Amino acid sequence: LHVMVNNAGVSGTMHARFLDDDLADFHKVMSVNVLAVMAGTRDAARHMKDHGGGSIINLTSIGGIQAGGGVMTYRASKAAVIQFTKSAAIELAHYEIRVNAIAPGNIRTAIVLKSAAGEDLEKLEQFEAKIRETMRNDRPLKREGTAEDVAEAALYFATDRSRYVTGTVLPVDGG
Repeated sequence: LHVMVNNAGVSGTMHARFLDDDLADFHKVMSVNVLAVMAGTRDAARHMKDHGGGSIINLTSIGGIQAGGGVMTYRASKAAVIQFTKSAAIELAHYEIRVNAIAPGNIRTAIVLKSAAGEDLEKLEQFEAKIRETMRNDRPLKREGTAEDVAEAALYFATDRSRYVTGTVLPVDGG
């Protein structure tokens, strides 16, 4: 094992306002988005420390860097991944284990649709399209990112090209 990518994530239920959030999905979101990253990192590092080191890559989100409304538990969980990544990088460096994070933003995935259970699909698609248009217009690069863009960032962290990089959070969000 030379490379570990922690890439699981859930958004939780979307609420119109934080004051409407009953926090019923807090434990699920934190378990998947934070606890799973910590456990995956720990287990990979246990192996890597005895086998010459390696690279651990944690997927976070631009939502963990930039404050904003909506999906507060998700944002908090992704911010926690960032702090965990930086802390793990410090502790694991003497084993030659690099720990970095990628913070995608405006990448089309199914996470928005999955977080809106019970919502009107047509209204949700219109809402998502409006959000994506706003994000495109707010970025220097006027396009949506792709899963391939995120994969290229992971490939960088996975290879020796980043052998002197640890504790870094790389936004992949168009600027």
